[in-house]
Amino acid sequence: MLQFDGLEGATLPAKPLHLAIGIFDGVHRGHQSVIGSAIHSARHCGGMAGVLTFWPHPSAVCRPENPTRLLMPSAIKRTVLERLGLDFIIEQNFTPEFAGISAGEFVALLRRHLPHLDTIYVGENWRFGRDRAGDVTLLIEEGRKVGLAVYSAPRLLLGDAPISTSRIRELLARGSIEEANSLLGFAYFTEGVVVPGRQLGRTIGFPTLNVAWVPEFQPRHGVYAVEVAAAQGQALRGVANYGLRPTVGTATEPLLEVHLLDESKLDYGATITVRWLHFLRPEAKFSSLDELRAQIGRDRENARQSLAKRQANKISKDA
Repeated sequence: MLQFDGLEGATLPAKPLHLAIGIFDGVHRGHQSVIGSAIHSARHCGGMAGVLTFWPHPSAVCRPENPTRLLMPSAIKRTVLERLGLDFIIEQNFTPEFAGISAGEFVALLRRHLPHLDTIYVGENWRFGRDRAGDVTLLIEEGRKVGLAVYSAPRLLLGDAPISTSRIRELLARGSIEEANSLLGFAYFTEGVVVPGRQLGRTIGFPTLNVAWVPEFQPRHGVYAVEVAAAQGQALRGVANYGLRPTVGTATEPLLEVHLLDESKLDYGATITVRWLHFLRPEAKFSSLDELRAQIGRDRENARQSLAKRQANKISKDA
């Protein structure tokens, strides 16, 4: 997959370009619907399918006092987008100058930098241009002037509400990880390097992997049943704690620790992916290390049961 930093550097073959445009934070099922339409059309006509996305989030420029906290860092978003089967990604630096481009100028800008652009794909509620003045109706009008088709995908519903990144943030903040995963279309995951810790877990019989992970948006502090994958692709069961560890210290920033339920040789320096699957309990302060040790034992067992039930359900669905 081709990757470009900005429209100015995007050099693409002389083929019809089908371009999905959006922030696509989380790359949830609604985003996948928009992007999937671009991919399907490109494959049908022998063109190329790509995404134009933005970094940082426009709110960091337009309202820096209260920016939107992103679910995914740029590198993770690119990883998920690539898995969808795209031919190229353009990540545009969202600067004050870029924010000042009017809605009408935006379409002309696309045509100038992407002369083989054929069709634009967006969600039905997408806004663009200075002060977010442009909507889908204007995009269709401006696109027609320069020979571009526009496809607007309707919002997907799950239950009685649209799938949206803000809804996923609310679910993660409550610890409703399974519902969040349903909206995403995949398990919420984090990536980080295993780093040295205080090794307190070893002293109480539950060694942990300390994962270097500092997200913009923090999910609910607590204990989760997880799966861990390393570079070699091995999937390992685990129980993770994300929070301030109030029983054993006075941390000011939350930490992600994973205790593996399966044997592993993972060590410092390994890059691991943690897939969050089930919320077990909120973070709590215990009166002693013995009380903490007993609770971790219960967490281990609850995680085993949760992961076993998930595996059984998966086998049943696949049968």
